[in-house]
Amino acid sequence: MSSADPPAGWPSVPAAGEEAAAVDRELMVRVQAGDEAALGRLMERWERPVKSVIGRLVGNAAEAEELAQEAFVRLWQQRERFRAGAEFRPWMLSLALNLARNRLRWWRRRPLVTLEEWTPLPPADTADGAGALEARERAEAVRAAVAVLPLEQREALVLFEYEGLAQAEIAVIAGTTPKAVERRLERARAALRVSLVRWLRRD
Repeated sequence: MSSADPPAGWPSVPAAGEEAAAVDRELMVRVQAGDEAALGRLMERWERPVKSVIGRLVGNAAEAEELAQEAFVRLWQQRERFRAGAEFRPWMLSLALNLARNRLRWWRRRPLVTLEEWTPLPPADTADGAGALEARERAEAVRAAVAVLPLEQREALVLFEYEGLAQAEIAVIAGTTPKAVERRLERARAALRVSLVRWLRRD
């Protein structure tokens, strides 16, 4: 697999168009039959989007790289659990989400490691100038504010705002209801309005 890229280079999750969804389903049928070439095709289509979701949840490029690889290992190991005719996208993202959750829980149980030792994601903008500096500071402030949200709120925010998924689809991925997703988004936005108030006043 390729090395982890900065967040700005990560595309959003592929749109759930009928043609794209049909291709994913067909590839998954082949994977279930033991076709490793089909697994390779799915990895080509989904590796970078999976990194994007995981990276924004865990806030670490190296961890996103490792967990994205693990997500496809899990896909292969659990291929028989994929229900024929089901949509591939929520199933794939559920695997990614669970891995991110587990890694965050593991990290928090390490009492000797401080937050400062958690390597941040690379900055999205490395241009020079006062405007670029302010943009980097704003981006870092947003990243930090998102990172301290409760995990359920962060998941909902990342999948909705960054990846453009519908609330109903997020509910399937996260194993909850659309109404619960709506509440999580409302609480996440309220928290961000408070933590980012100095930036909002500049707009």
